[in-house]
Amino acid sequence: MDNLQILFVAPVFSLQLLIDGILIGAVFALAAYGMALVWGVMKIINFAQGEFVILGGFLLYALKEAGLHPFLGVPVATAALFVIGWVIYRIAVVRVVEKDLFISILATFGIAILLQQLMNQIFGADVQTVESGLGTWFLLDGQVTVLQIKVVSFFIAMVLGVILALFLKMTRLGQAIRATAQHFRAAQILGVDTDRVYAITFALNAAICGAAGALVSMIWVIQPFMGLAYTIRSFMIVIVAGLGNVIGVALAGLGLGAAENFAGFILGAEFQAAFIFSLLVVILLWRNFRLSLKRQYLE
Repeated sequence: MDNLQILFVAPVFSLQLLIDGILIGAVFALAAYGMALVWGVMKIINFAQGEFVILGGFLLYALKEAGLHPFLGVPVATAALFVIGWVIYRIAVVRVVEKDLFISILATFGIAILLQQLMNQIFGADVQTVESGLGTWFLLDGQVTVLQIKVVSFFIAMVLGVILALFLKMTRLGQAIRATAQHFRAAQILGVDTDRVYAITFALNAAICGAAGALVSMIWVIQPFMGLAYTIRSFMIVIVAGLGNVIGVALAGLGLGAAENFAGFILGAEFQAAFIFSLLVVILLWRNFRLSLKRQYLE
């Protein structure tokens, strides 16, 4: 509890934690956009979400090692994850997309384990990071520091979220995706190739995760077995915000980033992961309680 007292004695620490949490929360929201898309359209909870994020980070790391500037590597990693997502859909996900939800969870969980082991074999088990080359801003006479890469990542994540929303609303393919999400049988009757829509949706999700992972590798660290935390974060954000609510996903991501940052400072970094899983349990219980109240009201 000593750290909690510090927040009251020196409010500037709270400001530091809030800024860092909001900036990293935008990247959490970016990964959650993809999960909301797959869940809403394909009715699949993708348990390989975090592994796509980490794979995007490792691809950027490999590109940086090959001599490519990190910011030029972000779109390359994004495009590479789109292709990887498409291939994974065609090989595995297409076989479970219209099956029971539990079967799809097992399938994507298996994909997650496979990706973990492949990344471990290819990139090694060491923790890695990518130097962005950007500096640090010092505010309030140096009491608050803001990494420039976090600010850049925040705006990239927000812009990509807006682009995704506009794509779904204003393009024919986006309208086909929305129609499939609303009622895939009706979409088929109207001539929509739902299999193609599913493939593009899953690949688009992987691409979004690739962009998020590339940003994560520059502002944090990556390791082959760190993906589960990003899957849980994405799942929590979607549960809180709801499907199809882009603004809600953004706000929930920012809130989660801030809450996690404060929890890590107050409880200690070793309990930060425990906080994420505990928060998931609380959110699920809360949602179940709300559903129970709604059912009682309707009865």
